[in-house]
Amino acid sequence: MGANLVRRLAAAGHQVTAVVRPAGDLWRLAAPGGLEGVEVRPLNLVDEGAVERAVSEIRPRWAFHLAAHGAYSWQTDAQQIFRTNLLGTVNLVEACRASGCEALVHAGSSSEYGLKDHPPDEEEPLEPNSEYAVAKAAATLYCRHAAREGSMRIVSLRLYSVYGPFEDPRRLVPTLAVRGLRGEWPPLVDAEVARDFVAVEDALEAFLLAATRPGPAPGAVYNVGTGRQTSVREIVEVARRALEIEAQPYWGTAQRRRWDTTTWVASTERIRRELGWEPGIALDQGFRRMADWLRSTPEVWPAYGVALHPKLGS
Repeated sequence: MGANLVRRLAAAGHQVTAVVRPAGDLWRLAAPGGLEGVEVRPLNLVDEGAVERAVSEIRPRWAFHLAAHGAYSWQTDAQQIFRTNLLGTVNLVEACRASGCEALVHAGSSSEYGLKDHPPDEEEPLEPNSEYAVAKAAATLYCRHAAREGSMRIVSLRLYSVYGPFEDPRRLVPTLAVRGLRGEWPPLVDAEVARDFVAVEDALEAFLLAATRPGPAPGAVYNVGTGRQTSVREIVEVARRALEIEAQPYWGTAQRRRWDTTTWVASTERIRRELGWEPGIALDQGFRRMADWLRSTPEVWPAYGVALHPKLGS
């Protein structure tokens, strides 16, 4: 999200400061078009004083808070999860309020809801079932509280499964694309595990609308998804059609995670009604865009473990 949002804002002529984790890998920003006209500043959001100094110097009009830890199965340190997602959010919100920031958009997570058997709306009781989900739920609640207590507009977007260019190479969509370009399948969980896949380009629109359109109440929370559930079986078929894969997938060869479920889909009524947002990119189209981006951007091949292959660059 961050790499794509930086490019989008810079291309629109905004003065952009990209705050990055100290000693973090900048491969996403280093790819073509990522650093043009962009100031990059290392910052640890857990360091309250450093956050206050940085924000007072930058004095942003809009702040987009996308830092997170624990969203991936390999990120299991509970202390780091809560420091990053909750304490980091508190530090940034308070620094932005003190600097006179107009709006802060916080990236929440659909994981805050926990396991549901229906599309949950934004006022439904939260039942987080992981350390990450608890931390993100707490951060969203803090954002709502801070918005109600002050004058800065704060909006939280509960993101569903955002996919597209620069996505972590270990996630499902890029793994399907990379292995599919070789005519292979990656290890796969149960075929009926489901997600609500939303293209990153559509998610960016939600962030920009949240920053520029005042909601009806302070501390608004919106789901960002398509409202359409897709099983792993269905997205495998999307990849098969897009990349003409002849091999057969082997189901159950990847370990199922404790938050995997056969029901995971957004209720999008509120964001459509209050922000006028709706997704415009179908999964078939978005997956093809992802595969085309991989083919045409050799600078990112090392990050995705892509070896030279006849389908790449074709």
